[in-house]
Parts: sequence; structure tokens; C-alpha cells
Amino acid sequence: MRFPLSTPPTITAGTIAAGPQPTIPAGAGVVLRPWEAADAPTVFAAYQDPEIQRWHTRRPVSEEQVREWFAHYRRAWARETGASWAVTRGGGEVLGRMAVGGWDFADGVAGCAYWVVPAARGAGVAPRALRAVSAWALAEGRFHRLYLDHSTRNHASCRVAVKAGFRLEGTKRSDAVHADGRHDMRLHARVRGDD
Repeated sequence: MRFPLSTPPTITAGTIAAGPQPTIPAGAGVVLRPWEAADAPTVFAAYQDPEIQRWHTRRPVSEEQVREWFAHYRRAWARETGASWAVTRGGGEVLGRMAVGGWDFADGVAGCAYWVVPAARGAGVAPRALRAVSAWALAEGRFHRLYLDHSTRNHASCRVAVKAGFRLEGTKRSDAVHADGRHDMRLHARVRGDD
């Protein structure tokens, strides 16, 4: 049973999916675009990287499954539940993934997640992409708050969050299970109006 809200929703249903998923420039030649079927081999190869495996417990077992994920991402956009972009060099070579999911239109809140391929690490690609997708989500997307979390042991992800303007809000104790057991998770957020 759904109960009516006592306040109007932050985002009116239908406003985001009324248009196509945008391509978002992130500066320095980095462009976020919707996934294409041809990206599947690169994504499957990326998930063979030990660092991506260490921090991401969901992994594809084949390129075909990656293409199924892409179809899921298209449905998520149409249903207004989330979005996932290929982080690319100029719209071509895939450098990583940027996602904004768990869309809550009532409160205007969504969660962010990301990874980059080994060759793109340390070049500012992830913070640049996270800043760009955040700017889109907080303006055109009409969200009020974006959050992300990462293991307290994932120092690189913490640097990305801070560089992209996500303030550290606290630690969620024993919040996530990774391959090596339970991890405490750091919670970061960016709110519309933050510098």
C-alpha cells in the first residue's frame, strides 16, 4: 500500500525520462555518454582488474551479461530509477563507469558509484567525471542531495569523493560485505548549494 506524501515531491515523476539520457562533458577531453553494445568487451576486461574486483562485489561473468547490464541501465533510465554512463575519452575509449542510482524523487536523493580502468587512474578522470555528473544531477536532474559510500580501506575512492566536492559525513560501522569480510564504510554527500 502506498500512502500519499504530506509534502510535494522534490522531483516530479516523468521529468527526467521525458528526454534521452544526456551526454555530459567533464572537461579535459572526458565525456560521459550512455553505454553502447560495443563497450561490452572493455567493461568485461575492466572487471578482471584486481582493484575493481576488490571494491565491487558484483561482477559480470561474460560479455553477454555486460550487454544485459546495459539493457538494465536503459530500462532504469526509462523507469526513472537510475542512470549509468560510460566515462570516455572524447566519447570513444572507455575509461570507466559513473552511476547515479537509487533515485528517490520524494526527497530528491540519489547515490553515486564509480570505477576507472587502471590506465586512467591518477589522471583526475574519476573526480572530473563525478563532478560533472553531480552538476547534472543537482541542476537538470533536480536532485537536492547526492551521496556515496566506500570502504574505509579504499583511500583512492575517498580522494575522488573529496576532490569532487563530496563532504565526509561519517562512518557506517560494519555496513558492507567484501570478499575479505565486513567493512566499515565512509559516507560522503554533496548537497545542492555546496561550493
